[in-house]
Amino acid sequence: MTICDRRTVLRGLGTAVALPWLEAVQGVNRASAASGLGQAPLRTAFMFIPNGVHAPDWLPQQDVHGEAGLPPLLEPIANQRDRISVLVGLDHHNAKALGDGPGDHARSSACFLTAAHPRKTSGEDIEAGVSVDQVMAKALRGQTRFDSLELGCEGSMGTGGCDSGYACVYSGNISWAAPDRPSPKESNPRALYDRLFAAARTAEAKRAQSERLKTRRSVLDFVREDARQFEKKLGSGDRDRLDEYFEGLRGVERQIEYLDQAELATSNLPFARPEAHPENYREHLRLMLDLMTVAFQTDQTRIATMMWANEGTNRSFPFLGVKAGHHHLSHHKGDANMIDGIRTINRFQNEEFSRFIERLSNIPEGDGSLLDHSMILFGSAIRDGNRHDHDDLPILMAGGEAAGLKHGKNHYLKGKTPLANLFVSMMQTMGSQVDAFGDSTGTIDLPRT
Repeated sequence: MTICDRRTVLRGLGTAVALPWLEAVQGVNRASAASGLGQAPLRTAFMFIPNGVHAPDWLPQQDVHGEAGLPPLLEPIANQRDRISVLVGLDHHNAKALGDGPGDHARSSACFLTAAHPRKTSGEDIEAGVSVDQVMAKALRGQTRFDSLELGCEGSMGTGGCDSGYACVYSGNISWAAPDRPSPKESNPRALYDRLFAAARTAEAKRAQSERLKTRRSVLDFVREDARQFEKKLGSGDRDRLDEYFEGLRGVERQIEYLDQAELATSNLPFARPEAHPENYREHLRLMLDLMTVAFQTDQTRIATMMWANEGTNRSFPFLGVKAGHHHLSHHKGDANMIDGIRTINRFQNEEFSRFIERLSNIPEGDGSLLDHSMILFGSAIRDGNRHDHDDLPILMAGGEAAGLKHGKNHYLKGKTPLANLFVSMMQTMGSQVDAFGDSTGTIDLPRT
């Protein structure tokens, strides 16, 4: 059997480990099939942060020369500046009240990727719109194991009122498969890991999964022999890629293993499988982003969403020295101490985004990096948390250089440009035959080489 005849997974007892992009298997790797962008596929990730930002220190102000550099809260992205664009002047008209009164938090998350005005209800008759990620996923259906992944650090919510007469489901979801059907997100890193790597569908697979849980053995141990035989047929570049990928995967496993051991200390055996939710939010966020990276790297999906927290969250950040809740601080009414808290949270968010971008940029793929083959949008559908406005939104964009995108500047858009225009441009770049979406009025000329 030649390398090109092989499937792009390694198999072991009840385990299937997908491989990263390798030159030797490009003939069967689904990477080059759809996008026409070279040897590796193009992916897209949408990242949502709640409660807006402290706009005076986040949004760049255009000077007479047209470039104002990075404001204080964007300084953490400076080391990745050539890989990130700041888009200024984007608007979400349908996140505004439009006669529905209060409820900007619920409208923010519901509108973020749908560009639709959600129906104001706390019952089951919810309605928003199909989200941009799901339009992309439909266009790519069947080309990857998962059409899309919906992730977060807080669980999805259901009906019942959460924000001034809006159902909780609006605040807990940004991905919508249909106007009345959100796509629930996964917030448990161990459950996500199992979705990606544990094939527990048969009795044998379930026994193997149970054994791994009891012995804390790596899933890679179960595919070691297959990997050893496979590596003999690879060139030095592919072997280096495979080693780097396995080491990254082991790092994720060690994090999850640590969480499970902490749980075991307070559990009696036999025990139900632990819900691995790190108490430290930074660890949880990084673990979910690392798993998203692995899902992209192994081409298990090309579309992902990540809610860093549910809209309106009142999470505190004790590891940053911020003990008050996020939502509470966002309504600072000019209080200097509360503003300092919001600044600290916003800086942290941009630090973690920069870390994620750097991680993707350090993973070789094709003629570039995983970042080069990934379009990443990061931001919120509320501009300033103290004002609840939806104009001039805080939006960053990174990656996608394999599709001709170029970064390193602030891009100032004229007037109130619908964020939906950007979505149309991104969908077209991904190969979707779309010329309108939500309240779009056209497209945006993305920064290109």
